[in-house]
Amino acid sequence: MTTVELTIEKLVYGGDGLARLANESESRAKTIFVPYVLPDEKVEATIAEERPGFARAQLKRVLQPSPKRTAPPCPYFGECGGCHYQHISYEEQLRLKTEILRETLRRTAKLDLALEIQTHSSSPLEYRNRTRFHLHSKPNFAIGYFRHGSHELLPVRECPISSPLINRALTQIWKVGELGEVPEEIGEIELFASASDEQLMAELYQRAGGIDNEVLLKFANALAAAVPEIHGVASFARPDSRSRSSELPKPRLLREEASLSYEAAGETYRVSAGAFFQTNRFLIPRMIELAVNERKGRVALDLYSGVGLFALPLARRFERVIAVESSPLSIDDLRANVRANVKVSAQSTEAYLTSVAGTLKPDLIVVDPPRAGLGTAVITQIARLAAQEIVYVSCDPATLARDLKQLTSDGRKIAEIHLIDLFPQTFHIETCTVLRRG
Repeated sequence: MTTVELTIEKLVYGGDGLARLANESESRAKTIFVPYVLPDEKVEATIAEERPGFARAQLKRVLQPSPKRTAPPCPYFGECGGCHYQHISYEEQLRLKTEILRETLRRTAKLDLALEIQTHSSSPLEYRNRTRFHLHSKPNFAIGYFRHGSHELLPVRECPISSPLINRALTQIWKVGELGEVPEEIGEIELFASASDEQLMAELYQRAGGIDNEVLLKFANALAAAVPEIHGVASFARPDSRSRSSELPKPRLLREEASLSYEAAGETYRVSAGAFFQTNRFLIPRMIELAVNERKGRVALDLYSGVGLFALPLARRFERVIAVESSPLSIDDLRANVRANVKVSAQSTEAYLTSVAGTLKPDLIVVDPPRAGLGTAVITQIARLAAQEIVYVSCDPATLARDLKQLTSDGRKIAEIHLIDLFPQTFHIETCTVLRRG
């Protein structure tokens, strides 16, 4: 493999640094992507993958480190694929994410923001209330994460970004596994901690091929005995490879009720196994506050509602709230959580918007779509509703920028944009953007 010296120009979304390497056989310098670096650093790297126009490299050593470089808090950083920024001071992480967000909006949406991107942060460690670990039982038990850039298991004994309770549970799962009590059919285990970090729910994900129910029950009981804070255990079978659905099948409940009560911003949410819920235990209340704020009125429309994270507080401030959700695993919780003035619509956002075209006039629309964003069809339907205000919660700056380009094309203005750092130590960027009619 070829070794080269590079000067890092900037970080890009995805976690890598970008450098350019002059090549006599090409008219333009080749773009090189290198992980675990900082802007302006001089590094030595090994070319690992060549593609037309760019290459990926592995960091060999840092020749001239940035003053913003710091010692990683995790002993597995650099091997583990979970974190990307632990070598960067937290203040600098926030600055770099803001810069990446602003550049993405400028490049993709041609939005040269005059307003400030407001950043919201908390502790960069012990913030995760939900963590999924991979595991295997043969030839020897191990539990951990995938190595960077691979599907090879890296055994870990701790995870500094996960809550203290999740870390204590991880220690106990190691003990259970080393006693040979973890079935080989279990490939992943996800731990979800309550807001107080006093209760856990365990979700078991089976490998293809199925597992005997008695074996599952025995493991669930061993798990609960080792970790008394476990309130419920559920197991998910891997979907049939012939299935066209991306939805998980309904879980098999193995111990008590497989749900937790999660308290945030004065609300109590039932969150069941498999249902989506935000993972930063410190910033969920702030996220709710930014989306709901002092807004009030007659009708609020909450699209991609999940278990009702925004629908519940909106119901205190609006006469009527319509919560739209398509995932069966979230719909049951949504119905259990909401108040009488919330109407739950159990269908896709696209189907719902088509059904109410020309009849609904909401004052506020809140959207929290998956990483793919809204897309042209949904934005067109939203625009026809003519809401005074739209709050867009996004987990991907590229799809946000694409959607904002269309959302601002008919006179709406971006009134606020917030970067909520739900995922410190990683490249992920969460935002809350407020759009108002001109």
